[in-house]
Amino acid sequence: MNVDKAKKRIAKQVKKGFHGYPLVSLEYFGKANSGKTPDSASEVVISYTEEEGAEPQKQTFVSGSDAREDETIQSTLLKIIERADAKTVTEIDGISPVRES
Repeated sequence: MNVDKAKKRIAKQVKKGFHGYPLVSLEYFGKANSGKTPDSASEVVISYTEEEGAEPQKQTFVSGSDAREDETIQSTLLKIIERADAKTVTEIDGISPVRES
């Protein structure tokens, strides 16, 4: 699937707002350059929550380039959302800094 088409379909789900559970959440992470906000996302974490109060299941996808522009990752995220029959999809705005361990 084309990366732009996948991104548009994900964005459409996000715009619908909260409609209950199951809930899927997306958050992008990147390396901060000298304390600045990251400008590209090297990884994305998708979280699936079956019901309110349940522990989310998380999966991380890592890209050699920008995960937001990676066709394979975006298509996979869309398939996960569709197969989970998510009633709500949320996306954290921007790119969070990767937590160094």
